[in-house]
Amino acid sequence: MNKMTIDDINLKSKNVLVRVDFNVPIENGLVTDSTRIIESLPTIKKIISEGGRAILMSHLGRPKGKPDPKYSLLPVAKRASELLGIEVKFANDCIGEVAKKAVNSLKDGECLLLENLRFHPEEEENKEAFARELASLGDIYVNDAFGSAHRAHASTEGITKFIKPAVAGYLMQKELNYLGKALENPDRPFTAILGGAKVSGKIDVIQNLMNKVDTLIIGGGMAYTFFKAQGFEVGNSLVESDKLDLAKSILTEVKNKRIKFLLPVDCVIADEFKDDAHKEVVKISAIKPGWQGMDIGPESIKIFSEEILKSKTIVWNGPMGVFEMENFAVGTYEIAKSLALATKNGAITIVGGGDSAAAITKFGLEKSVSHVSTGGGASLEFLEGKVLPGVAALTNK
Repeated sequence: MNKMTIDDINLKSKNVLVRVDFNVPIENGLVTDSTRIIESLPTIKKIISEGGRAILMSHLGRPKGKPDPKYSLLPVAKRASELLGIEVKFANDCIGEVAKKAVNSLKDGECLLLENLRFHPEEEENKEAFARELASLGDIYVNDAFGSAHRAHASTEGITKFIKPAVAGYLMQKELNYLGKALENPDRPFTAILGGAKVSGKIDVIQNLMNKVDTLIIGGGMAYTFFKAQGFEVGNSLVESDKLDLAKSILTEVKNKRIKFLLPVDCVIADEFKDDAHKEVVKISAIKPGWQGMDIGPESIKIFSEEILKSKTIVWNGPMGVFEMENFAVGTYEIAKSLALATKNGAITIVGGGDSAAAITKFGLEKSVSHVSTGGGASLEFLEGKVLPGVAALTNK
């Protein structure tokens, strides 16, 4: 990464404006999953321990450009205070007199969280005046919000025109180092596992990874579009009919590229889309009309796991089935376990954000892999080979 980082600058007595991704779940005024806060603690601790003044800014949810108490970051400030062991002060706005007053009252080594950036429509519209006003609060800008780096918003991209240097925090560096090495210089064999509901959301990832991986494993709902394209009966399984030609062309292309392309050979089908539905394990060629695929079957688990354990670099994005339902979570759980074992054996294992991160956390295996990305959309776009605006805008070394 040829961008400046937080280690390249002097932080003492500086107002350090940090874009974090504190878009965390809150219920009854309490944060229910602190992962994203915890992941940014190294950056925050670095600033305050070196006598900088940490001014944190983030979005939370989709408040539609106006203040909404439901989306206030106040509970996040309280949780961050507990995790940091010092008070994280809170400002009731992210711009204007309220924000300026809160910033001006900060002493060296203190920390402040500004109210939700998305209480102002100008944040998502990347309005210059709003970006300039945010920038006026700091001497240095740090982007540690990988989860928002694929958005060209005022706090991720526009702000960098008015405050220099603009540098990467530790979480941003970690994300880019893991994902960047996997794509550019992986230890081989390199395997990518793609799941989730729809092929359409993963087309660009498939096409980018086909040129980089040794093995591509497809599971989840998206597999049924490939089966339908091959002429199989798929019953009521999820199929994107408008993507059948594309699925056919991908199947042809992977043959020509001579990479190993693995689809499930069996699946768990159900007569209804619910956890207590009647279920059966069948070969892919034996899906019954009116039934639907809900998970990969035991033979597929065995084949996929063997491939994972032969690999030195593994990227996983998307569950293998409807993991939210206990009866159809087995495939996703077994793949997560295989990733944990591969990690133990020395492989680099990277779990893309979103549902895969939720799944591996649900199974309690998030600490058993090399890296769990905090950014669903951002990691997906990175795997597609796209330039992330929030990264591109940082100051070059």
